[in-house]
Amino acid sequence: MRTQTEFLDAYAESHQNPLNQLIHFICVPVIFFATLALLWAIPVGRWLGAPAEWAMWINGATLFALPSMVFYLRLSFSSMLVMGVWFALSVAGILALIASPLPLVWTALALWVAAWGVQFYGHEVEGAKPSFADDLVFLLIGPLFVMEKLYRKFR
Repeated sequence: MRTQTEFLDAYAESHQNPLNQLIHFICVPVIFFATLALLWAIPVGRWLGAPAEWAMWINGATLFALPSMVFYLRLSFSSMLVMGVWFALSVAGILALIASPLPLVWTALALWVAAWGVQFYGHEVEGAKPSFADDLVFLLIGPLFVMEKLYRKFR
């Protein structure tokens, strides 16, 4: 497996344009949140017959998080921690959305489609295809790229 630095360097190759980078700073967190919200709507716990108090916590998002956190841990402990915070913040947002009058799935789907549309525009401006077109694992690298850029900007 490639190192975190190798992944980030490869990702950066198609993210040089300042507008594309700005788009990614906004859209990557939105896509991350919306993807988890859509996965949250898959009621795995209910299908498995889990007790009601646990059923809502056993869903597509929490099941997706487990192998994702192993991937991030293999890159670095700090990456796992950072992405654990992203996951926790996303879950808080999902629970707030569930408590609101807005429908979870339709709201998440609208955010997901809009953010991806803007991302593809960013890559059109960049003149380069998205990194995940060559390797789907880059879908997990995008959030780390955003965090690394923010860290460098504010340190």
